[in-house]
Order: sequence, then C-alpha cells, then structure tokens
Amino acid sequence: QVQLVESGGGLVQAGGSSRLSCVASGSIFGIYVMGWYRQAPGKQRELVASMAPAGRANYADPVKGRFTISRDNTKNTVYLEMNSLKPEDTAVYYCNAQTVGVLTWGQGTQVTVSS
Repeated sequence: QVQLVESGGGLVQAGGSSRLSCVASGSIFGIYVMGWYRQAPGKQRELVASMAPAGRANYADPVKGRFTISRDNTKNTVYLEMNSLKPEDTAVYYCNAQTVGVLTWGQGTQVTVSS
C-alpha cells in the first residue's frame, strides 16, 4: 500500500510561482498514475494534472500552459510546478496515486494566491 506526503505551497502573490512535491512510500512507485487534484472552499475536488508511469501528462484546461507535472521514479516523487498563479488557483492541493484496485490520497497542502 502506498503512502503519500505532500510539501510545498503556502502563500504566493498573483503572477508568482510555486512548486509542490509528493513523496510516495510503501509500494512500487513506477506502477502508479500520479496526479494532482485541488479543492477550493465550497467546490468539488477537481483534477489539475496527472502523469502516467511512462510519463504521458494530462492537464485540466484552466492550468494548461501554466502548470507542469513531472515525476522522478528514482526518488518516488511527483512534482507540480505552478507558474503565473492566479487567485482562482487558491485551494488545497492533493497528491493522488492510482493503479488497478488502488486509489490513495495525500493529506493535502494549502496554496493561497493573493491578488
């Protein structure tokens, strides 16, 4: 069973950048589709970006061109580089690991973008 621990985030000014990291432990990292989701107050959790084990990335339309997901399978880590941040990017960001029969979430990390 995989465990996920996120780090990064915090308070950022609009137009700024931030990087989130998610370290996985307890299982074979390379078999998982890794994803970043976010949940703003009063809204449902939504996909931000995901990356397949071989490296194919998928992005939600609101973050295309601004966010980049990457993974380092040697470090069991997935990253989310966020640029040109907007106040509407404010949310709790969650790391997610998926494979057949397994869906695991991290504890979440707050990202607040001030205008």
